[in-house]
Amino acid sequence: MRYRFSRYLRFFIFLGDILVLNGLFIALYFTGHFIIETFNAETSDRSWFFFLLILNVSWLIIIFYTNPYKISRVFNFVKIIGEIIYTVFQHFLVTSTVIYLLDFELVHKWGPPLVYCAFLFFVLLWRLMFFYFLQIYRARGYNFRSVIVVGYGAISKQMEYFFRMHPEHGYRFIGFFDDFYKHPKILGKVNEIDSFLQTQKIDEIYCCLPYIKYGAIKKIIDLCEERFVKVKLIADYRAFSFKGLELERYDHIPVLNVTSMPLDDRRNQVVKGAFDMIFSAFISITIFSWLFPVIALAIKLDSKGPVFFRQRRTGQNNNEFWCLKFRTMRVNNESDHQQASRNDSRITTVGAFLRKTSLDELPQFLNVLRGEMSIVGPRPHMLKHTEEYSKVIGKFMARHFVKPGVTGLAQSKGYRGETKDIIDMKNRVKLDRFYIENWSFLLDIKIIILTIYELLRGSEKAY
Repeated sequence: MRYRFSRYLRFFIFLGDILVLNGLFIALYFTGHFIIETFNAETSDRSWFFFLLILNVSWLIIIFYTNPYKISRVFNFVKIIGEIIYTVFQHFLVTSTVIYLLDFELVHKWGPPLVYCAFLFFVLLWRLMFFYFLQIYRARGYNFRSVIVVGYGAISKQMEYFFRMHPEHGYRFIGFFDDFYKHPKILGKVNEIDSFLQTQKIDEIYCCLPYIKYGAIKKIIDLCEERFVKVKLIADYRAFSFKGLELERYDHIPVLNVTSMPLDDRRNQVVKGAFDMIFSAFISITIFSWLFPVIALAIKLDSKGPVFFRQRRTGQNNNEFWCLKFRTMRVNNESDHQQASRNDSRITTVGAFLRKTSLDELPQFLNVLRGEMSIVGPRPHMLKHTEEYSKVIGKFMARHFVKPGVTGLAQSKGYRGETKDIIDMKNRVKLDRFYIENWSFLLDIKIIILTIYELLRGSEKAY
């Protein structure tokens, strides 16, 4: 028996979010953890209801603009988590602003950030449980969609394999239609699809562009519109190494962007930018503020020269910027051309300690606050290296699509310091490109943790 409730999924998810939102704050209120007051005594009795109204209206405004309930059968849990974090963060900003403007006074034991962390946790828990249940439900043969593939070849065979190997997405593969091949799974020729739809219930038709002519596709689309069958086109772009593909429209002309990246999304930029600012400010206040004078004094007593070392390096979109570091070498004329090497005579005593502990990179958090760098990203190179490596390493410049980082995936994997062989730089670039094409907030957190682990363990290349 087929149970079709896909049209109600958005409402189910919205209803669950509303129940979690209201349930959490009501529970905190009746347990005494949350008290709502206003500066106007006449409205104090109704302040709680006004507060709930603000919560719900704010949520409606957020989902109207962010559209978090756009659901695909082939969903990604990491993407879902990112969208939830972004939506909850936006709700926190809107709600806090409205409460401040209306002169509400919130008295609670946890504080707004911790309350919203709890809200985020419960929303994540409910959503992930819902989607996990949905996958199990579809894997058992419910809520499925019957599909056929038009055109027989390598890409269409992979589609069949995908449908059969992933029953949790709820697709039931029926067969192929093709004009040129004979195979037991080929149900007939393309012009026989009309008669087939008269006797069989089909929900979606996938047309493989390499194996079917444009005119045939147009006829299939017209036919399916009359029978309420969805048509999807499959183009063979497997030869492209880019992971991100984005369809854009120039008036009525569809254009496929093969260099689309996660950080092209404005929401991802906001999340990463906010984290960069908060994390850098925290480091600057708690560590840099007291450690800076200590390191500065040590550098001055150890050798002549400035406290900071400033060097022009390549940033986002190939723009140059002044990268800051604590000076670890005696003032010399080779710093812009020659990398530091093991037992380098230019390195001072204090500089050797700073390089070994990576404390020399600490001033780059100021670069982050200035918007020139990010906490995590490809490490910036001196201009000479950018010019040299771009000529011998394919797609080297693609690593500059994003802001350079204080640390990066390559550094967390042990690729740091001097690059003696070209293979070392190729491996770094490979990891940098993987990071750019697969960015997520959780990946940034993982890289930061791995970097801290590498620092505590120590590295032979830290010199």
